[in-house]
Amino acid sequence: MTDTAHRPQALTVGEPRVSDRVASLLAEMTLDEKLAQLVGWWVDQGAENVAPMQGEMATSGDYVEATRHGLGHLTRVYGTRPVDPVERASWLWREQRRLRDETRLGIPALVHEECLTGLAAWQAATFPTPLAWGASFDPELVEEMARLIGGSMRDLGVHQGLAPVLDVIRDTRWGRVDECIAEDPYVVGTIGTAYVKGLQAAGVHATLKHFVGYSTSAAGRNHAPAQVGPRFVEDVLLPPFEMAVLDGGVRSVMNSYAEIDGVPVAGTPSYLTEVLRRRWGFDGVVVSDYFSVAFLQVMHAVAADRGEAAALALEAGIDVELPTGDAYLAPLAERVRAGDVDEALVDRAVIRVLAEKEELGLLDETFETPPPTAIDLDSAEHRAVARRLADESVVVLTNDGVLPLVRGSAGATGGADVAGTGPASVAVVGPNGDSAEALMGCYSFVNHVLAHHPGVPLGIDLPTVAASLRIELPSADVVVEAGCDVEGDDRSRIAAAVEAARGAAVAVVVVGDRAGLFGRGTVGEGNDVESLELPGVQRELVEAVVATGTPTVMVVLSGRPYAIGWAVSGAGAPAAVVQAFFPGEEGGAAVAGVLTGSVEPSGHLPVSLPRSAGAQPFSYLHPVLGGPSEVTSADSTPVLPFGHGLSYTSWRRSDLVVDSAEVPAGGSFVASVTVANTGDRPGTDLVQLYAHDVVGSVTRPVAQLLGYARVALGPGEEARVVFRVPTARLALTDRQHRRVVEPGDVELWVGGSCAEREAEATVRLTGDVYPVTIADERIVGVEIGTRAGR
Repeated sequence: MTDTAHRPQALTVGEPRVSDRVASLLAEMTLDEKLAQLVGWWVDQGAENVAPMQGEMATSGDYVEATRHGLGHLTRVYGTRPVDPVERASWLWREQRRLRDETRLGIPALVHEECLTGLAAWQAATFPTPLAWGASFDPELVEEMARLIGGSMRDLGVHQGLAPVLDVIRDTRWGRVDECIAEDPYVVGTIGTAYVKGLQAAGVHATLKHFVGYSTSAAGRNHAPAQVGPRFVEDVLLPPFEMAVLDGGVRSVMNSYAEIDGVPVAGTPSYLTEVLRRRWGFDGVVVSDYFSVAFLQVMHAVAADRGEAAALALEAGIDVELPTGDAYLAPLAERVRAGDVDEALVDRAVIRVLAEKEELGLLDETFETPPPTAIDLDSAEHRAVARRLADESVVVLTNDGVLPLVRGSAGATGGADVAGTGPASVAVVGPNGDSAEALMGCYSFVNHVLAHHPGVPLGIDLPTVAASLRIELPSADVVVEAGCDVEGDDRSRIAAAVEAARGAAVAVVVVGDRAGLFGRGTVGEGNDVESLELPGVQRELVEAVVATGTPTVMVVLSGRPYAIGWAVSGAGAPAAVVQAFFPGEEGGAAVAGVLTGSVEPSGHLPVSLPRSAGAQPFSYLHPVLGGPSEVTSADSTPVLPFGHGLSYTSWRRSDLVVDSAEVPAGGSFVASVTVANTGDRPGTDLVQLYAHDVVGSVTRPVAQLLGYARVALGPGEEARVVFRVPTARLALTDRQHRRVVEPGDVELWVGGSCAEREAEATVRLTGDVYPVTIADERIVGVEIGTRAGR
């Protein structure tokens, strides 16, 4: 567990202040021993590619010889190939003992792993993808999930997790959208910070990814340049990271591959030192994204060789080169010995690494006790949390009354249920209807690693949508027909799917993505797209099934929102559309539960449903001229807005009141609203408080989410929801590039999405322009009053 007594004081750039123990160790180290602490070693690097350009960048050599001076990190000892967790934990324990006993200084290695959708290891639980966390709007549950993930990692001897991803979604063509949380910085920040708190509460250091600008790549292409201005960086991209550093206390940060306005983040101190350390006071460790130091030479061409790349990265503020020492070993050593790089920069990074190892207890670890011989990485507790998060993340986009398929006990009507027990027959159609892999994102172990090992069992129970519907509807005849593949133009099986649908009481067409990496799949790292139409011939399949006249529900299992306006409204649209963003190992059960009504839907869109690929990049946080207007014939209005999500009950939001009509800029105000369940089923509403700064010194978004709250109410119940809003939530970067709160009028509203003004109010910010500092509150406090029947 983390020993907070050993936590170092905040680092002053160039003059780090740390414990006597770390200072003593540093004084004793040779240059080779110092550099050994600044790199990782990838024991299984020869396995199949799970990182960009892994084959081209592979480092070979004798492992024991390479670690004779010690080692900073061991890279992905569980997550590169399917290894038995107990056997690998035993190997790792022995290896740590060897480093302790057979290297001169006896410093163990820090072990890091991917953990975005759960620990990336064989037989470990797979939770919903981060885009599903965003759809849940439930930071507390995400924190609970992260604590479980961290516990599994500690059981296996892992110290650092490479998550969460705090990139703000701007272009849904980008393949890594499923790794992101939302298009809104505040949602990204609050949920991402919750993940950090949960993981670190278990004694595992979280790592923020990818600092900064990665998700704003040109045309949504992976690693493409980010042509964004400094105001956009300050107001949209930095706030989630700031929250995770200042409110979450994160201990590690990973650089972005991106170049911003022509300068690679990995090679400039502007972000990794000036913002991260000097402005925010971050005193943890910065690790490189895999191969990004060498990429300064290979990809960006701002360095002539590996030594120059190392010098740029080290000065920028990257402390540890991952996954291996391509630049920070011999190339950097040569430059230091030649006097071209100040050894003080090496010392600065080494101090940070040793301080982190001290904080984690590694400098005191004797490894006397071997690891347990039985480790359950997918316990009942893991699965219960996975199910709850999956349940909360499923979004009902449209519903003409066909859902729920089973009439609720409260007497809800509608659906294909005539007898009150559910439909007599269901046709589950589509390539994702009976697919376990379709439930999981790119960084799940199944899709990330096992896809390269087809003969290896999945290692965890992954009930599909079809299998789960059979459990939910035990009396129904559930027939499965794929109809087509996720990709490709094979239409030969559509006729069989159509016949199955024609003979059923209801058809459930499950379409969407197959996550993978670098061209293997339709979404995931390196799988960027030019079109946002459903891949392959899936749209044709849906339209053919709808044409049978059988009530049809379209379920989208995907890692990005698709341009499915044709399915949302108009002639030939399905009776209902349900969106699930890779909901994890319990996702099939969650989708089936929402369809039948045993689960009340409560998910909401964390990203706008796009009109087309041509409307990208898009965010609901656009100024007036970023939306539709008379001066352009192109319409960027999304098919469905940010925050949209239907329920099986009905809601009324009313009586929005602000405690004071005027509040000083730099102060805070209280906004309260009444939410009522006006239907005959229990449900959970997402209460969304939005604002619009009417006049600013720079253009302001037409809508901005200030705060949100999940509120569960029974039929006829209502509650008063109170938001305590620091005016820093309305901060902007002004023309002098200062983060300020400006006086002026602010419109407030609450509704079912950013586009619905159901209850409105105004507040005026008064006084002088207020300069925002890191001491200002960033989080909106929420209180839910006593629930009462009407």
